Amino acid sequence: MPDLAIEFCGTRFAVNGRTIVGPLDLTIRRSETLVFLGRSGSGKTTSLRLINRLLVPTSGTVQVDGRSTLDWDPVRLRRRIGYMIQDVGLLPHFTVARNVGLVPRLERWPGDRVGARVTELLELVGLAPADFAHRLPHELSGGQRQRVGVARALAADPPILLCDEPFGALDTATRADLQREFAALIARLGKTVVFVTHDVREALMLASRIAVFHDGRIAFLGSVEEFASTDRPPVVALRGLT
Repeated sequence: MPDLAIEFCGTRFAVNGRTIVGPLDLTIRRSETLVFLGRSGSGKTTSLRLINRLLVPTSGTVQVDGRSTLDWDPVRLRRRIGYMIQDVGLLPHFTVARNVGLVPRLERWPGDRVGARVTELLELVGLAPADFAHRLPHELSGGQRQRVGVARALAADPPILLCDEPFGALDTATRADLQREFAALIARLGKTVVFVTHDVREALMLASRIAVFHDGRIAFLGSVEEFASTDRPPVVALRGLT
């Protein structure tokens, strides 16, 4: 279907015969933000990594833009999917500008186009290029590094953005600021976002829909309004969440 960005079709992932995730049947629409909410070990990060083929299903399929991830060249697939993680993963010997421009350079964009894109994105995430483009990651605060991570994930204008607890290591005030900024940013850009968290408040702030994971399967799937209603997901699936 043309409005579907990602689809899990009877997807299962197992290690040494033990099922970690699945079976999952789930569709993710273009331009929506689906939050995978659950405790550690519930299967949400494993499910996320099946989307960009960091992991391969044991059975069933994951489809991106109507094609199984196994039919994509993994490099091409990953370059069209932005990826944000908690520890950012910036290259320590690269400046901010080089980190943000990494994927466009790998895509062989002309130098002037890369420079313009870096400037655009640093401004978009609230980092003045004249002040930050030349800095190294160790010269930045945690919140500033995370903003660079957002810019890098968006650099090649990917239609899909995967986020694995990207704000989890930040202090409470910085995290709240970035959550608000990120919510406004993704609403403006219209990306398809899959966001992993164990924080209920973060899920409610960012999500179009919420999928609650428990023991490798989805215990609840619905809108923020449905999640917040009296018909909540099974208590066992929410126990221990913040």
